[in-house]
Amino acid sequence: MSARSSSPASVSARDRLGDVVFRRLAIIAGVVILVALAAVAIFLIAQSIPAFLADPADLRGEPESFWHYVAPLAFGTVWAAALALLMAIPLSIGIALFISHYAPRRLAQPLGYIVDLLAAVPSVVYGLWGITVLAPSAVPLYIWLTENLGSIPLFAPPASGTGRTVLTVAIVLAVMVLPIITALCREVFVQTPVLHEEAAYALGATRWEMIRMTVFPYARSGIVSASMLGLGRALGETMAVAMVLSPSAIISLAILTPENPSTIAANIALNFPESAGLQVNALIATGLILFVITLVVNSIARAIVSRHERALESR
Repeated sequence: MSARSSSPASVSARDRLGDVVFRRLAIIAGVVILVALAAVAIFLIAQSIPAFLADPADLRGEPESFWHYVAPLAFGTVWAAALALLMAIPLSIGIALFISHYAPRRLAQPLGYIVDLLAAVPSVVYGLWGITVLAPSAVPLYIWLTENLGSIPLFAPPASGTGRTVLTVAIVLAVMVLPIITALCREVFVQTPVLHEEAAYALGATRWEMIRMTVFPYARSGIVSASMLGLGRALGETMAVAMVLSPSAIISLAILTPENPSTIAANIALNFPESAGLQVNALIATGLILFVITLVVNSIARAIVSRHERALESR
Protein backbone atom coordinates (compact mmCIF):
# COMPACT_ATOMS: atom_id res chain seq x y z
CA MET A 1 0.00 0.00 0.00
CA SER A 2 2.82 2.38 0.78
CA ALA A 3 4.33 1.88 -2.68
CA ARG A 4 0.97 2.49 -4.32
CA SER A 5 0.28 5.60 -2.26
CA SER A 6 3.71 7.11 -2.97
CA SER A 7 3.44 6.74 -6.73
CA PRO A 8 0.72 9.42 -7.27
CA ALA A 9 2.61 11.77 -4.97
CA SER A 10 5.83 11.36 -6.94
CA VAL A 11 3.99 11.87 -10.23
CA SER A 12 2.34 14.98 -8.81
CA ALA A 13 5.71 16.27 -7.67
CA ARG A 14 7.20 15.72 -11.11
CA ASP A 15 4.23 17.51 -12.67
CA ARG A 16 4.69 20.44 -10.35
CA LEU A 17 8.41 20.56 -11.10
CA GLY A 18 7.68 20.50 -14.83
CA ASP A 19 5.19 23.33 -14.46
CA VAL A 20 7.71 25.42 -12.58
CA VAL A 21 10.46 24.81 -15.14
CA PHE A 22 8.14 25.57 -18.06
CA ARG A 23 6.85 28.74 -16.42
CA ARG A 24 10.36 29.99 -15.74
CA LEU A 25 11.50 29.18 -19.28
CA ALA A 26 8.49 31.04 -20.67
CA ILE A 27 9.26 34.06 -18.49
CA ILE A 28 12.90 34.01 -19.57
CA ALA A 29 11.89 33.82 -23.22
CA GLY A 30 9.54 36.78 -22.81
CA VAL A 31 12.19 38.82 -21.02
CA VAL A 32 14.78 38.03 -23.70
CA ILE A 33 12.40 39.30 -26.39
CA LEU A 34 11.76 42.52 -24.48
CA VAL A 35 15.46 43.04 -23.81
CA ALA A 36 16.30 42.48 -27.48
CA LEU A 37 13.59 44.91 -28.56
CA ALA A 38 14.79 47.50 -26.05
CA ALA A 39 18.40 47.03 -27.20
CA VAL A 40 17.43 47.61 -30.83
CA ALA A 41 15.43 50.71 -29.88
CA ILE A 42 18.29 52.14 -27.79
CA PHE A 43 20.79 51.52 -30.59
CA LEU A 44 18.56 53.17 -33.20
CA ILE A 45 17.87 56.20 -31.00
CA ALA A 46 21.52 56.67 -30.00
CA GLN A 47 22.77 56.40 -33.57
CA SER A 48 19.99 58.61 -34.93
CA ILE A 49 20.59 61.64 -32.71
CA PRO A 50 23.50 63.00 -34.84
CA ALA A 51 21.29 62.90 -37.93
CA PHE A 52 18.47 64.73 -36.14
CA LEU A 53 20.86 67.49 -35.02
CA ALA A 54 22.95 67.71 -38.19
CA ASP A 55 23.04 70.50 -40.70
CA PRO A 56 20.66 69.54 -43.56
CA ALA A 57 23.39 70.48 -46.05
CA ASP A 58 25.42 67.50 -44.80
CA LEU A 59 22.65 65.02 -45.59
CA ARG A 60 22.28 63.20 -48.89
CA GLY A 61 20.48 65.40 -51.42
CA GLU A 62 20.84 68.49 -49.16
CA PRO A 63 17.17 68.62 -48.03
CA GLU A 64 15.71 71.47 -46.03
CA SER A 65 15.72 69.27 -42.93
CA PHE A 66 16.01 65.62 -41.96
CA TRP A 67 12.22 65.30 -42.09
CA HIS A 68 12.18 66.49 -45.69
CA TYR A 69 14.72 63.74 -46.37
CA VAL A 70 12.77 60.96 -44.68
CA ALA A 71 9.22 62.02 -45.64
CA PRO A 72 9.30 60.63 -49.23
CA LEU A 73 10.83 57.41 -47.95
CA ALA A 74 8.20 56.96 -45.24
CA PHE A 75 5.44 57.76 -47.71
CA GLY A 76 6.78 55.29 -50.26
CA THR A 77 7.08 52.58 -47.62
CA VAL A 78 3.48 52.93 -46.43
CA TRP A 79 2.10 53.54 -49.95
CA ALA A 80 3.67 50.44 -51.52
CA ALA A 81 2.68 48.25 -48.56
CA ALA A 82 -0.90 49.56 -48.58
CA LEU A 83 -1.26 48.86 -52.31
CA ALA A 84 0.14 45.37 -51.79
CA LEU A 85 -2.33 44.60 -49.01
CA LEU A 86 -5.19 46.00 -51.06
CA MET A 87 -4.47 43.33 -53.65
CA ALA A 88 -3.32 40.51 -51.38
CA ILE A 89 -6.01 40.44 -48.68
CA PRO A 90 -9.07 39.68 -50.87
CA LEU A 91 -7.14 37.10 -52.89
CA SER A 92 -5.71 35.49 -49.75
CA ILE A 93 -9.14 35.24 -48.11
CA GLY A 94 -10.57 33.73 -51.30
CA ILE A 95 -7.81 31.11 -51.53
CA ALA A 96 -8.13 30.29 -47.84
CA LEU A 97 -11.90 29.85 -48.15
CA PHE A 98 -11.47 27.64 -51.20
CA ILE A 99 -9.00 25.41 -49.36
CA SER A 100 -11.01 25.22 -46.13
CA HIS A 101 -14.63 25.07 -47.35
CA TYR A 102 -14.86 24.43 -51.08
CA ALA A 103 -12.00 22.28 -52.36
CA PRO A 104 -12.19 18.48 -51.97
CA ARG A 105 -9.75 17.03 -49.45
CA ARG A 106 -7.51 15.45 -52.09
CA LEU A 107 -7.05 18.90 -53.65
CA ALA A 108 -7.10 21.07 -50.53
CA GLN A 109 -4.13 19.41 -48.84
CA PRO A 110 -1.67 19.67 -51.79
CA LEU A 111 -2.85 23.22 -52.49
CA GLY A 112 -2.20 24.15 -48.88
CA TYR A 113 1.32 22.74 -49.12
CA ILE A 114 1.98 24.75 -52.29
CA VAL A 115 0.80 27.97 -50.64
CA ASP A 116 3.04 27.29 -47.65
CA LEU A 117 6.03 26.66 -49.93
CA LEU A 118 5.58 30.06 -51.56
CA ALA A 119 6.48 31.67 -48.24
CA ALA A 120 9.90 29.98 -48.39
CA VAL A 121 10.89 31.53 -51.73
CA PRO A 122 13.72 34.08 -51.15
CA SER A 123 12.84 37.70 -51.74
CA VAL A 124 15.64 38.07 -54.27
CA VAL A 125 13.87 35.51 -56.47
CA TYR A 126 10.70 37.58 -56.33
CA GLY A 127 12.79 40.62 -57.23
CA LEU A 128 14.30 38.87 -60.24
CA TRP A 129 10.85 37.79 -61.38
CA GLY A 130 9.53 41.31 -60.96
CA ILE A 131 12.31 43.05 -62.91
CA THR A 132 12.74 40.48 -65.71
CA VAL A 133 9.19 39.19 -66.25
CA LEU A 134 6.53 41.32 -64.59
CA ALA A 135 7.84 44.82 -65.31
CA PRO A 136 8.37 44.40 -69.09
CA SER A 137 5.08 42.52 -69.46
CA ALA A 138 3.14 45.27 -67.68
CA VAL A 139 4.36 48.16 -69.88
CA PRO A 140 1.52 47.86 -72.47
CA LEU A 141 -1.06 47.79 -69.69
CA TYR A 142 0.48 50.84 -68.03
CA ILE A 143 0.43 52.75 -71.32
CA TRP A 144 -3.22 51.83 -71.88
CA LEU A 145 -4.16 52.92 -68.35
CA THR A 146 -2.46 56.31 -68.69
CA GLU A 147 -4.05 56.91 -72.09
CA ASN A 148 -7.58 55.96 -71.05
CA LEU A 149 -7.65 56.68 -67.30
CA GLY A 150 -5.03 59.41 -67.08
CA SER A 151 -7.51 61.86 -65.53
CA ILE A 152 -7.45 59.75 -62.37
CA PRO A 153 -4.46 60.79 -60.19
CA LEU A 154 -3.41 57.18 -59.64
CA PHE A 155 -2.94 56.62 -63.38
CA ALA A 156 -1.51 60.04 -64.25
CA PRO A 157 0.87 60.05 -67.24
CA PRO A 158 3.54 59.58 -68.35
CA ALA A 159 3.71 55.79 -68.17
CA SER A 160 7.04 54.21 -67.36
CA GLY A 161 8.79 52.68 -70.37
CA THR A 162 10.48 50.04 -68.20
CA GLY A 163 7.56 49.04 -65.95
CA ARG A 164 9.62 49.71 -62.82
CA THR A 165 6.87 51.51 -60.93
CA VAL A 166 5.20 51.52 -57.54
CA LEU A 167 2.41 49.35 -58.94
CA THR A 168 4.91 46.71 -60.06
CA VAL A 169 6.52 46.74 -56.63
CA ALA A 170 3.08 46.47 -55.01
CA ILE A 171 2.24 43.42 -57.13
CA VAL A 172 5.53 41.76 -56.19
CA LEU A 173 4.92 42.52 -52.50
CA ALA A 174 1.35 41.20 -52.79
CA VAL A 175 2.65 37.90 -54.14
CA MET A 176 5.20 37.76 -51.32
CA VAL A 177 2.73 38.37 -48.49
CA LEU A 178 -0.07 36.29 -50.02
CA PRO A 179 1.13 32.90 -48.64
CA ILE A 180 1.49 34.33 -45.12
CA ILE A 181 -2.01 35.79 -45.02
CA THR A 182 -3.51 32.75 -46.77
CA ALA A 183 -1.95 30.22 -44.40
CA LEU A 184 -3.08 32.06 -41.27
CA CYS A 185 -6.60 32.72 -42.60
CA ARG A 186 -6.94 29.08 -43.60
CA GLU A 187 -6.08 27.90 -40.09
CA VAL A 188 -8.56 30.34 -38.57
CA PHE A 189 -11.35 29.36 -40.97
CA VAL A 190 -10.84 25.66 -40.22
CA GLN A 191 -11.21 26.33 -36.48
CA THR A 192 -14.74 27.73 -36.87
CA PRO A 193 -17.00 25.64 -34.56
CA VAL A 194 -18.75 22.94 -36.57
CA LEU A 195 -21.92 23.41 -34.52
CA HIS A 196 -22.17 27.03 -35.71
CA GLU A 197 -21.86 25.96 -39.33
CA GLU A 198 -24.39 23.16 -38.92
CA ALA A 199 -26.81 25.55 -37.19
CA ALA A 200 -26.58 27.92 -40.16
CA TYR A 201 -27.27 25.07 -42.57
CA ALA A 202 -30.19 23.95 -40.41
CA LEU A 203 -31.73 27.41 -40.78
CA GLY A 204 -31.63 27.04 -44.55
CA ALA A 205 -28.48 29.05 -45.27
CA THR A 206 -26.47 28.42 -48.41
CA ARG A 207 -22.75 27.75 -48.15
CA TRP A 208 -21.90 31.40 -48.81
CA GLU A 209 -24.50 32.59 -46.29
CA MET A 210 -23.08 30.15 -43.75
CA ILE A 211 -19.57 31.54 -44.35
CA ARG A 212 -20.80 35.10 -44.09
CA MET A 213 -22.78 34.50 -40.87
CA THR A 214 -20.46 32.13 -39.00
CA VAL A 215 -16.95 31.91 -40.48
CA PHE A 216 -16.24 35.59 -41.05
CA PRO A 217 -17.48 36.83 -37.64
CA TYR A 218 -15.52 34.08 -35.86
CA ALA A 219 -12.36 34.68 -37.90
CA ARG A 220 -12.39 38.48 -38.00
CA SER A 221 -9.64 38.94 -35.44
CA GLY A 222 -7.56 36.25 -37.13
CA ILE A 223 -7.94 37.96 -40.51
CA VAL A 224 -6.79 41.26 -38.99
CA SER A 225 -3.80 39.58 -37.35
CA ALA A 226 -2.85 37.83 -40.60
CA SER A 227 -3.16 41.07 -42.54
CA MET A 228 -0.93 42.89 -40.07
CA LEU A 229 1.71 40.18 -40.30
CA GLY A 230 1.59 40.55 -44.06
CA LEU A 231 1.83 44.31 -43.68
CA GLY A 232 4.90 43.93 -41.50
CA ARG A 233 6.53 41.80 -44.20
CA ALA A 234 5.66 44.36 -46.87
CA LEU A 235 6.90 47.32 -44.79
CA GLY A 236 10.27 45.73 -44.14
CA GLU A 237 10.92 44.14 -47.53
CA THR A 238 14.24 45.22 -48.97
CA MET A 239 15.75 43.32 -51.88
CA ALA A 240 12.66 42.89 -54.04
CA VAL A 241 11.84 46.60 -53.77
CA ALA A 242 15.45 47.68 -54.34
CA MET A 243 15.70 45.52 -57.47
CA VAL A 244 12.38 46.50 -59.04
CA LEU A 245 11.73 50.12 -58.11
CA SER A 246 13.14 53.13 -59.92
CA PRO A 247 13.30 55.52 -56.94
CA SER A 248 13.13 59.30 -56.66
CA ALA A 249 12.87 61.66 -53.70
CA ILE A 250 9.25 62.62 -54.34
CA ILE A 251 5.82 62.19 -52.79
CA SER A 252 3.30 61.22 -55.44
CA LEU A 253 0.15 59.11 -55.63
CA ALA A 254 0.81 58.24 -59.29
CA ILE A 255 1.62 54.55 -59.55
CA LEU A 256 2.62 54.26 -63.23
CA THR A 257 5.14 57.06 -63.73
CA PRO A 258 8.91 56.54 -64.12
CA GLU A 259 9.59 58.60 -60.95
CA ASN A 260 8.48 56.85 -57.77
CA PRO A 261 9.02 57.35 -54.04
CA SER A 262 11.45 54.82 -52.61
CA THR A 263 11.00 52.85 -49.40
CA ILE A 264 13.06 53.13 -46.24
CA ALA A 265 14.37 49.55 -46.33
CA ALA A 266 15.33 49.73 -50.01
CA ASN A 267 17.01 53.11 -49.53
CA ILE A 268 19.13 51.71 -46.70
CA ALA A 269 20.13 48.68 -48.77
CA LEU A 270 21.10 50.77 -51.80
CA ASN A 271 23.01 53.54 -50.01
CA PHE A 272 24.58 51.89 -46.97
CA PRO A 273 27.64 50.35 -48.74
CA GLU A 274 28.87 53.74 -49.97
CA SER A 275 27.91 55.77 -46.87
CA ALA A 276 30.16 56.91 -44.06
CA GLY A 277 29.97 59.13 -41.00
CA LEU A 278 26.83 61.23 -40.84
CA GLN A 279 25.31 59.47 -43.84
CA VAL A 280 25.28 56.22 -41.87
CA ASN A 281 23.57 58.00 -38.98
CA ALA A 282 20.97 59.35 -41.39
CA LEU A 283 20.24 55.86 -42.72
CA ILE A 284 19.96 54.50 -39.18
CA ALA A 285 17.59 57.36 -38.36
CA THR A 286 15.36 56.33 -41.26
CA GLY A 287 15.50 52.81 -39.83
CA LEU A 288 14.23 54.25 -36.55
CA ILE A 289 11.30 55.81 -38.43
CA LEU A 290 10.52 52.42 -39.98
CA PHE A 291 10.75 50.84 -36.53
CA VAL A 292 8.22 53.35 -35.19
CA ILE A 293 5.88 52.88 -38.16
CA THR A 294 5.91 49.11 -37.71
CA LEU A 295 5.37 49.41 -33.96
CA VAL A 296 2.42 51.78 -34.42
CA VAL A 297 0.82 49.56 -37.07
CA ASN A 298 1.16 46.45 -34.90
CA SER A 299 -0.22 48.31 -31.88
CA ILE A 300 -3.27 49.42 -33.86
CA ALA A 301 -3.80 45.86 -35.09
CA ARG A 302 -3.51 44.49 -31.56
CA ALA A 303 -6.04 47.04 -30.32
CA ILE A 304 -8.48 46.03 -33.08
CA VAL A 305 -8.07 42.33 -32.27
CA SER A 306 -8.49 42.90 -28.53
CA ARG A 307 -11.63 44.95 -29.05
CA HIS A 308 -13.12 42.25 -31.27
CA GLU A 309 -12.30 39.56 -28.71
CA ARG A 310 -13.93 41.59 -25.95
CA ALA A 311 -17.01 42.06 -28.14
CA LEU A 312 -17.24 38.30 -28.69
CA GLU A 313 -16.86 37.59 -24.96
CA SER A 314 -19.63 40.05 -24.08
CA ARG A 315 -22.16 38.31 -26.34
